[in-house]
Amino acid sequence: MELYDVMRTTFAARDFTDETLPDDVLRRIFDNARFAPSGGNRQGAHIIVVRDPTVRGRLAELGVPAVRRYMAQLKAGESPWNPTHPSKVPQDVVDETHVPEPFIAALTQASVVLVVSVDLSVVAALDQELGRTGVASGASVYPLVWNILLAARNEGYGGTITTMAIAREEQVRQLLGIPDTHAVAAIVPLGKPVRQLTTLRRRPVADFVTRGRFDGPAF
Repeated sequence: MELYDVMRTTFAARDFTDETLPDDVLRRIFDNARFAPSGGNRQGAHIIVVRDPTVRGRLAELGVPAVRRYMAQLKAGESPWNPTHPSKVPQDVVDETHVPEPFIAALTQASVVLVVSVDLSVVAALDQELGRTGVASGASVYPLVWNILLAARNEGYGGTITTMAIAREEQVRQLLGIPDTHAVAAIVPLGKPVRQLTTLRRRPVADFVTRGRFDGPAF
């Protein structure tokens, strides 16, 4: 596929057929995705390829509490898990909130699940002293994750970045033997999508690109 076609049609796939994603294709995906940039080219990311259905099911279970809160906040008109606007939804309401099946099925029905972590001892967290939620260190891992999804799309497969189980990071570490020096950055189900979207809804460039200043004229 042409690069721009891949970029314009790589969507968040959560519904998969029972077709397998062979190791040779997965290896090709990794072999091309590995050229993603990272801070200082330290390449501190690690990928665990999980095919065991029991382990994938456990990863899905670990994400359930976060999904409950996410859905409860959405229903209450809040911005889920937003650090700037803390939730006012009572815990008992969260505990009773229904978890939509796609949140579970994405991990249990995918051909493979990738657990991506990053070694915190090699990242450059330039925003660690700014008194806000840090995002800069993600530059050392998320370009790789996105390259994986782009490469998967190019191979006719798909997936999505999930983060719900990260709220139970310690349990994820114990489940998969991830060292304490690593932060879990993404859990990515991959497989053959049931359907392929070709038209994605995104804001137009003029809505989020400005000239010169944040409040400058639209580009």
